[in-house]
Amino acid sequence: MATRLILPGLGGSGEGHWQHWWLGQDPDAHLIEQEDWDRPNLHAWLARAAEGVLSYPGPLLIGHSLGANLVAHLGAVYPQLNIRGALLVAPADVETNPKLREAARGFAPTPRVRLPFPTIVVGSTNDPLMATQRAMDLAKAWGSRFYHLGDAGHINVASGFGAWPGGLQLAAQLLSPLRTPRLYPVDAVGGRAGILPPALKAKRSTVGTS
Repeated sequence: MATRLILPGLGGSGEGHWQHWWLGQDPDAHLIEQEDWDRPNLHAWLARAAEGVLSYPGPLLIGHSLGANLVAHLGAVYPQLNIRGALLVAPADVETNPKLREAARGFAPTPRVRLPFPTIVVGSTNDPLMATQRAMDLAKAWGSRFYHLGDAGHINVASGFGAWPGGLQLAAQLLSPLRTPRLYPVDAVGGRAGILPPALKAKRSTVGTS
């Protein structure tokens, strides 16, 4: 069974959020903790996410809002990382949404390249941070399957998503042995693979050792 790595977005996933509910339900789920949830720094957040993947090789990534965008950056910059798949819930429109352009400016532009692992994007009709068509366009660019959740807002506590068993079911589809993993050459995900920072290289070399 693959480890699930939980990646919240701007502000973190607070009390009652389905990502925290998931952590309580799933003993194989781990939170990727960021140093500053309110001032997202792409390079720092990428480093933490890459460290998590190196610590738990072959994980399933569970990203919400800006955490979903982070997964797209991770796949584009470090396609060599061993990632089983990703559930990308309510990605954030960091290009055109005025609420996000300033707060998450370092995350723009969002990569629009085919990701080197299977993905499902979950979108909503009335998400205040991402128009449905833009979410569908991102899913197409990433090579993702798009799942429309209807009038579900930003799929967070404010829109009623505390416990969310449906999320577990969607993630299970990515882990089904009946699915053939999609593997893409490096040049199909945006050119030369990103070079892991020295600290991450060292961490990778010690994974699995004691």
